[in-house]
Order: sequence, then C-alpha cells, then structure tokens
Amino acid sequence: MASSLTKDSVTPGTPGSEKTFFGHPRGLATLFMTEMWERFSYYGMRALLPLYLVAPGGLHLSAATATAIYSVYVSLVYLLAMPGGWFGDRVWGPRRTVAVAGAVIMLGHLTLALPSSGTFYAGLGLVAIGSGLLKANISTMVGHLYEGRDDARRDGGFTVFYMGINLGAFAAPLVIGTIGENVSWHLGFALAALGMALGLAQFLLGSRHLADRSSVVPKPLSAQEKSSTLRKAAIWAVVALVFYAIVGFSGHYTLNWLLVPLTLLGVIIPVLVLTRIKRDKELDRTEQSSMSAYIWFFVAAAVFWMIYDQGGSTLSIFADSSAENTVFGWEFPVSWYQSVNPVLIMALAPVFAWVWLALNRRGKEPSTVVKFASGLILVGASFFLFLAPLSIAEGGHKAAAMWLVAIYFVQTVGELLLSPVGLSVTTKMAPAKYASQMMGVWFLAVTAGDATTGLLSIAGVDLNKTGIVALEATLAVVAGVAVWMYRNKVKELMGAVR
Repeated sequence: MASSLTKDSVTPGTPGSEKTFFGHPRGLATLFMTEMWERFSYYGMRALLPLYLVAPGGLHLSAATATAIYSVYVSLVYLLAMPGGWFGDRVWGPRRTVAVAGAVIMLGHLTLALPSSGTFYAGLGLVAIGSGLLKANISTMVGHLYEGRDDARRDGGFTVFYMGINLGAFAAPLVIGTIGENVSWHLGFALAALGMALGLAQFLLGSRHLADRSSVVPKPLSAQEKSSTLRKAAIWAVVALVFYAIVGFSGHYTLNWLLVPLTLLGVIIPVLVLTRIKRDKELDRTEQSSMSAYIWFFVAAAVFWMIYDQGGSTLSIFADSSAENTVFGWEFPVSWYQSVNPVLIMALAPVFAWVWLALNRRGKEPSTVVKFASGLILVGASFFLFLAPLSIAEGGHKAAAMWLVAIYFVQTVGELLLSPVGLSVTTKMAPAKYASQMMGVWFLAVTAGDATTGLLSIAGVDLNKTGIVALEATLAVVAGVAVWMYRNKVKELMGAVR
C-alpha cells in the first residue's frame, strides 16, 4: 500500500495534506486497511460459523438450529448498527467508538477460539456488538476526510473504501476457512482475532491522519440525558438478568429462550422504527409521501436479504452435506464458496457503473423502482436455480460445485441491482429530521430479512427442502413483479426523487 502514497497538492487543512492515497486524503488508507482487516475477521468467522455449528467436531447441532443461530447473529450485527451510530454521535465520537469496537470484536473472536461451547455464544455476542459499533462510524469518518458534500473526490473515496470490504471478504474464507476446516475450528477463529488485531493496530497508528472532527462528539449527552439513559439501561439489564435467572434455575432454559426473543426483536424493531418516522407530524406532505414510497423499498429489500443471506447458511450447509466440492478433481474447503460473491462484486461493479452511465447518456437508464424489482426477481430466480442441485441430492447423488457458483452469480447480479440503489435512495428520500438516522434504517431491512429466516428455522422449517425453497423463490419473484406493476404509483410517491 505504501507505494500508492504520492506527493500531491490538496486543499490546505485536509487531513494528511502532505500525501495522498490514490489521489485521496491519506486518512483513507487508514480507514481502508481497518475496514479490510475487520471484514477479513468478520467474513472469515462467518464462513466457518454454520459449518462449525453442524460439524461432529464442532457443536453438532441440527441444520435448522445452525441456520437460526447464524440468522440471528447476522440480524443482530445490522440491528446494532443503529445504537452503534448513536454512541458515535452522542457518547464517544466516531474515532473512539471505532477503536473500542475493534477491541470488542477482537475479544469476541478470541472467546470463540476457546474450546468451550459455554463461551461460544458470548463470543458471538461480542463480535455482533463490536461490528454494530464499527459499521456506521467508520463510514462516517470516510465522509469526514472530504471538505463538504461537493468535494469531487467523495464518491471515488467511498468506492476505494468499499474495495477494502470486498478484498477482506474475498481473502477471509481462503485463509480462515481453510485453517478452520482442515486444521482446527478454534485456530480459524483465532486467526479472525489476529486479523482484527492487525486492523486495530494500524488504525491506532494511522489515526493521526484522520480528520479532527472524527474525534469530536457531534451532539454529546447532557448530564440529565446521561443519567436517564444509564438508569433505563440498568433497569432493562436487571429485568433480563432476573428473567433468565428464573428460567435457568427452574430447569426450563433451552437455546430457544435466547433465540426467539432476539428474532422477534429483529422483526418488531424495524416495524416500530418505520411506524414512528411515518407518523411524525413534523414531516411535511412531501416527506410523508417519500416515506410511503420508501416503505415499498424497505419491504422489498427485507425479502431480498432473507433469501440472499442464506448463501452463508442454507447453501453452505447444503454444500457441506450434498455437493461435490471439487474442481477438475481437486477438492476445496466448503467455506471457499463465500469468496465467490466478493470476487464477483469486484469484477462486475465497474461493469454495472459503466452500463448505467452509458444508458443514462442515452436517456435509457432504468428507474430505481425497476432496478429494485429486477434485483428481487433475480434473487428469486437464484432459488429456482437452487431446485436443480436439491433434486440431484434427493436422488442420492452429489450436486456439482458449479450449480452453487451459478446461484451465487445470479444473487450477486441481483445485489448489484438492489443494494447500491437502496443506499442511494435512502439518502435521497430521508426526511430532513432523520437524515443521519436513515442509513441505520436501511440496515434494518437486513435485520428484518435475517430475523424472518431465523423464525422459520426456530419453527422447525427445513430450508433445504424443495417445497420451501420454491416457496421463497416464488415470494421474491411475485414481490418483484408487484413492485414493477406499481412502479408508477411508487414513482408518484417519490416525488422529485429518482
């Protein structure tokens, strides 16, 4: 990375003004590497998680329970992004919040590395909390590197930053997955901790290049607010402690006593947040209309992520038991499938950007609604495609690896149609009062989708059965077609936003 740092003339006062990183402020290199290593640790652990949960040498749980745990974990990561952003805004400031988050994530992975099932869920909880603290705040610090919204380098800076996400996500299963599956599960989790330690170390060493305002608490809590917040948190903590103590000492505790409340929260909280914003009487008529349109996008995104995120659970468990994981006779670890999506993102994202630009110049670029509908239809099509290897497995044969690669390919194309557009439309349609909170609201769509998958698994639904897969695929396609059919109504509600 050092070779990419060059002398350049930049605006005085810009962080790292003596050098640039690919033409961007030097602080971008710090945040790029932090995010890359954090994603390396996160996706490496996530690639191992469902396999460890079902493995005889792991926790040896059923596929349904493993999927439920995986889904609850992922939904929590995105659910906690909202309080994580709140901590950055009101308590610690983004820079300190990210430093604390890195330490919590590292501790979580080290806890997972302990050869004890008793500490395993505590480790998952720590990683989820740390990821929630880090997710919103590190993106905020990228924005702080640029002088105002009109800085021409801003969009390019975020593009470079997101490359760090995909580089980390690509490398993690190849390294952590291989060690975890072939040597030791717990050594794999320890490697994830090492990855986060490297990310945290270089963040602390390179933080001098970050913008000064990244260290500032934008809206600190007053003494009264701090006292009220601590009191409420203490009350809820005591209630939870007493409740689980009663359940535990009475001999009735099972894992579902933890999973069910968390999955219900993952569905209920997004509904409550959207309802609160929609009913806010301070919003003007245009903002109310935009929120009505946004709910369409939110529900569509929740359906999309419900299916898409099963690429790390349902598909991975299927590959472990029912796929021929070989290329030209060479067998590879199951966790390597999780590297397919990030490498496709890196390859296809520039192509999509070029296509949208070319179509826009001709006045033929599809609308946001059409892109969303297409993403939903494609993720549904990916599960219709999944029916083929499922049928092969039900016939007593191993399905070829390329079936799974094809499914990930279709899902990635769907993601490129829906996810970047969703991020963009969230910022454009956000009411002024909730401008800083709406990105957290967008993450709640992932929470809702994964929590729904968790509820299905807890209810005992086998997500690797052809009937269920066909039902999910049909739901996504029908939802996509419905969004497309009502596109003019949604456009009308969106007003001037396109």
